[in-house]
This record gives sequence, structure tokens and C-alpha cells, in this order.
Amino acid sequence: MAGTPGLLLLLLLVLLCADGQVSPYGAHWKPTWPAYRLPVVLPQSTLNLAKPHFGAEAKLEVSSSCGPQCHKGSPLPTYEEAKQYLSYETLYANGSRTETQVGIYVLRSGEGESSGKSRRKRQIYGYDSRFSIFGKDFLLNYPFSTSVKLSTGCTGTLVAEKHVLTAAHCIHDGKTYVKGTQKLRVGFLKPKFKDGGRGANDSSSAVPEKMKFQWIRVKRTHVPKGWIKGNANDIGMDYDYALLELKKPHKRKFMKIGVSPPAKQLPGGRIHFSGYDNDRPGNLVYRFCDVKDETYDLLYQQCDAQPGASGSGVYVRMWKRQQQKWERKIIGIFSGHQWVDMNGSPQDFNVAVRITPLKYAQICYWIKGNYLDCREG
Repeated sequence: MAGTPGLLLLLLLVLLCADGQVSPYGAHWKPTWPAYRLPVVLPQSTLNLAKPHFGAEAKLEVSSSCGPQCHKGSPLPTYEEAKQYLSYETLYANGSRTETQVGIYVLRSGEGESSGKSRRKRQIYGYDSRFSIFGKDFLLNYPFSTSVKLSTGCTGTLVAEKHVLTAAHCIHDGKTYVKGTQKLRVGFLKPKFKDGGRGANDSSSAVPEKMKFQWIRVKRTHVPKGWIKGNANDIGMDYDYALLELKKPHKRKFMKIGVSPPAKQLPGGRIHFSGYDNDRPGNLVYRFCDVKDETYDLLYQQCDAQPGASGSGVYVRMWKRQQQKWERKIIGIFSGHQWVDMNGSPQDFNVAVRITPLKYAQICYWIKGNYLDCREG
């Protein structure tokens, strides 16, 4: 057992430097970020709403009877339906709330949103393949440093200087806002020093360093109406994402969002994400696994996960041809667990919401405030 910390250290170094580079196509092949012609999602009108009730429990479970085949057979929404689903609510720190209707432009056939969804209890598949990340040299370095904890119990990912991407169900149950959302905070893991003894813990030691959360208040949140309108039916899970704007910059490196490529284009067909699973309190937990199935809006996989990992940013690392460099991007949001009827036999998956071209245009506009800055996914 004495060599175990060294083996874990070596494994993490490999993961930090090379996730996504291994390829079956030979040394010269590079999985490349595809280029997309992106639509534009713009606000058209904003209506003031009554202050909401903050009575919902922070449930990490949503169920659906619609699995991949059901989802694939569902008709694409009409243009008017897509506009309705992508309209959104904004909740401010003072409790006020607005609803914004949007317009969609340069919408090509096939870029509309589809239906589908769901999750139940988080699942471990056979041997638990998750890795707890210890030591500030890993926890405070990219990409692990982009994972943050929400005060409602979920995980989020830093996607801009003041913005955090997470799952909608972490703050809204489809009918009303979760308790504590009005005073929502985002936690950043930092070293815990005693008596100002900075550097007292050697990061190379086999003994994990003590860490603590430093919290920043949330200024406002955006939730798509597809989640609020759809949680009681089969479209809800497609829109299980939300964006949080912090009251001040977090001053960490963040991970950009990107349009989710088809699963067959992902490096090794594999995805990665880190979250604060409840069964490992205070630990950031990293995992990776193969995508088993996909629909236009969802990725079905069997990454080991537990409650608390909801809202984690699902990412891959691919070659950016224009800049001639490798780049990680968030291509989805981990949502939760779903039982799927596969030819009469129940099978369970963990599910992530894909960032489609329309969702990218919406989330990017929430971040940038200018559609001209959202033309490249």
C-alpha cells in the first residue's frame, strides 16, 4: 500500500495532461472541435413577475418513462415551441423575478430542440471508478479548480469570470424555487491554514490537506422555461440547466462552453466530469466513462456518480484548429439517473444534458450579453 499515493499521483498527472488525446487512429490523428453555424437567440420582451415562493425541497431526483428510443421517435418542436422553451426566468438576489421571451434567428432544419429525459437515484456501476482529488496542487489547478459547490447541495462549473453553469433542478423543481435559492451561494475549495501557517502542509504528502469552502453570493439566476414548463412531462430533462451570475469575479481560470459533438466524434467516445458527491463529503470526485447512447438533447452513460454531482459540467478535450492547440470545453451538464426500458428489459443510465447549438446560443448570450460574441461554438 505504500506505493498507492504515488500511483494515484501519476494517474492524475496523466489525466491532467492527456485526457482526450489517446486515439485509435494513430499518432497523427487529432480529435478536432467541429465548426458549427450557430443560431441567434435574442430577448424580445421582458415581463415583471410576482416574487416567487421558495418552498421546494432540493430534490435530486426526477423520473421519466421516455428513454432513448422514445426520445428519438419524438417530433422536433415547432419554431414557436422552441421559442417558448428557450424563453427564461431570471431571479434576482432581492427576490424579484422576470420572464423574458426570445426570438430565434438563422434557425436551420434540425437545430430545434427535441424531447426526452430523466433520472432517479445516482448509480455506481460495479467497481466504483471515481477518484477523490486530494492536495491543493490538484484541487487548485485546472480543470479541477473549475468545479464549485452550490449551497443547495449540487455542483457547478465556472464558465466565465462571474458565471457558473449548473442543473436547473438544483435551484428550481419545475414549479417553484428551491429553499435557500434567494440567498444562493457558490463555494470554492481553498486550503485551510491554522494560525496563518501558509504552506504548512506539503502537497506531496500522502496525508490529504485540509480544505475549506470560501463562498460568494449569487447576483441572479437564469432558468429556461422548457424546464419550468416541462418538468411534469417528457420535455423537462432536455432543459435541465441554469446559469448563475456571481456578485463578484471569482478570479479563477474557467472552462468555456461548446456545442456537444456527436458521441462518435468524442475522443475515445468518452466524457469527463468532477463533482461533490454526497457520499464523499468535502471531497471533489473525478470520473470518466464511455457514452453508451445519445439523443439530440441527452447523453446516456454509466459514469459512477452519487447525489451532489448533479450540475457538474461534462467536458472533453479536443484540438482547436484555428488556434492550433488542445482545448477543454463543457459540452453538457450532468443531470442524474434514469431507468430505461430497453426492448422490454429495464436498464439504468446516468444522463447529461447536451449543449446543442440553440442552448449554446442562449447560454452564451446570458454570459456575454451580445450575440456577436456567440458566433463560434
